[in-house]
Amino acid sequence: MSREATINTKTVAKNALLEAGMRVMIEKGYSNTGIQEVLDATNVPKGSFYYYFDSKEDFALQIIDYFDRAGEEFMSKFLDNKNVSPLERLKLYCQEKKKMLESDHCRKGCLIGNLSQEMSDQSEVLRARLEEVLTKYRNRLARCIKEGQEKGEINSALDHIQLAEFFQSGMHGAVMRAKTTKTSAPLQSFFDIIFGQILKA
Repeated sequence: MSREATINTKTVAKNALLEAGMRVMIEKGYSNTGIQEVLDATNVPKGSFYYYFDSKEDFALQIIDYFDRAGEEFMSKFLDNKNVSPLERLKLYCQEKKKMLESDHCRKGCLIGNLSQEMSDQSEVLRARLEEVLTKYRNRLARCIKEGQEKGEINSALDHIQLAEFFQSGMHGAVMRAKTTKTSAPLQSFFDIIFGQILKA
C-alpha cells in the first residue's frame, strides 16, 4: 500500500471514530459514552483508537473540533448570505435550527450545549474548549446583529455583543426545555419574543 493510501485509510478510520463518537456523545453525554461502544460501531480495533487519541478526554476534544467545523459551515451558510438582509439571515438560521431539532423529535439538541451543561464543572480542559467555541459562535451572531443595526432593521439601543450573548444563551435554554417537553414550542416562544420584541427596531 502506498504512503498516500495509508494516510487516506488512517484518515477514514479516524473520521469514522469521530463521527460515531459524536453520535453517541450527543445522545448519551460524555460520562455515558463508552469507548467500546464506539469501537463496536466502527469495527476499529482498540489499539487503533489509542493511536489516534491519547485518552477519552482527548477524544472528546477532537469530537468538539469535528463538530465545530460543521457548525462553522452551517453558520456561514445562513449568516454570511448577503443575498438576504441580516435580520432575515437570523430568522432563516433559527428556522433551520428548529427543523433540525424537530427532525430528531427534540431528543439530541446541540453537542456543544449538552457538553457545556455536563462537563463545565468536571473538566477544565473541556470547559475551556467549549467556551472558545461558544464565544466564536456568539461573535458570529454579533456581527450579523451589528450589520442589521447599521441597516436600521435591528434595535440599535442595545449593544450587539450583549444581544448576541442573550440570543445564544436563550436559544440553548430553549433547546434544553424543548428536550424536556419533547416539543419545539419553547424554542418557538423564544423566537417569537426575540424577533417580535427584543431585536425589533
